[in-house]
This record gives sequence, structure tokens and C-alpha cells, in this order.
Amino acid sequence: MTDAGDVRASDAEREAVVELLRVASVDGRLTLAELTDRTEAAYTATTHAELALLTQDLPEGAAPAPLQPREGRKRRWFTAIMGDTKRRGTWRIDQELGAVAVMGDVLLDLREAEVRTDTVEILAVSVMGDIKIIVPDGVNIDLDGVAIMGDKRVDVEEAAPGTRAPVVRVHAYAVMGDVKVLGDSRVKPLQRRWAAWREHWRQLHGADWGDERRSLDRGH
Repeated sequence: MTDAGDVRASDAEREAVVELLRVASVDGRLTLAELTDRTEAAYTATTHAELALLTQDLPEGAAPAPLQPREGRKRRWFTAIMGDTKRRGTWRIDQELGAVAVMGDVLLDLREAEVRTDTVEILAVSVMGDIKIIVPDGVNIDLDGVAIMGDKRVDVEEAAPGTRAPVVRVHAYAVMGDVKVLGDSRVKPLQRRWAAWREHWRQLHGADWGDERRSLDRGH
């Protein structure tokens, strides 16, 4: 007799778990990095037990969380004029963000942020300055805008096509300056707060979920 946890997961069940994770993120229970990692794990899960592990520390039967309404063009601004401005660690994102660097540097590290909106919207303006936005690998990046004698670029390992991963949308305007969106693997790696969760996975399955994913990708 097949154990209930060994039953193969369906696409609909994976999507249901991804939605529950999104709800938990909007409620402030998961950081952007945790949401991204668990979303990727949900899409690569093959059994009910693997899906259950992703939500075992979250409330059951939670109602869908409403998305935060947008209030006109209201933004939270980070400005550096001939200086530096940095925002990292645990912080809350519940509105659009704006970054302005004039002969200065702005660093926005979103990895440990609590994202209370469905999409992170950032307006980045650099004039002879540098704006660096750090995100967890696995998010989807939408970068547009203009660079004049400057540079705007993305260096992120984005989510696989067809997955409902978190979205970071950046509108960049660089004049003799740079706007860069960098993934976790391109900077100093973040010490994940969900290390205990991954350790539980190893104890339960004898392997890390990333190892399981790579094995599946190789067709083993």
C-alpha cells in the first residue's frame, strides 16, 4: 500500500502550494528569498510529502491575501547625492520604491525584505552614479528604461519559464551612470534563515531539495 505522502503531486496541487506561499509572503510570514526558494521547490516537488514540507510552518486554510492597493504614484525614496545610501536586512516593502543616485551610490538589497505586494516596482534614476539592486536568484526581472553613456543590466538566474515566481520590475534611467540588478549568486551569498528548513529536508529524504531537483533535471 502506498503511503499518502508518497502519492505523486499534480500540477494543480503544486499551483495551490505556490498560491499559499504567496499569501504567506503578503502576510509577512516569508521574506522574498524564502518565497523564491520555496516556490522553486514547489514546482520541482514530485510527491505530497515534498509539498507538505514547504508549508508545514505556515497556517493551514488561509484565505487568499488581498493585494495592496496602489495609492497614485506614491513611492518610498532612497536618495544619494555625492554620498551613499544602503538598505539591506529585514525591511518591509508595501509600496513602489524610488532610487536616485547623483554622483553617489544606492544599494537596495531585497533578499530579506517582506514583500507585501504582488510585484516590486522600482524607479531607478542614476546620474553619474551607481544603483545596485540585489535580489534572490529565481525571481523574474522586468527591466526597461534608457541608458545614455551609462549601463543598465540584469545578472540574475531567473525562474524557469512558466513558473509563477515573484516579479521585480525596474524602470531604469541612467545618464553616465549604472543601474544593475544582481542575483544572490553574483554577490556575497545571504545566510539563509531557512537553513533549518533545508536541514529538516535532508533528514527526511537524505538529500537537499536542490540535489533532488538537479537529479530530476538530469533525468535520473
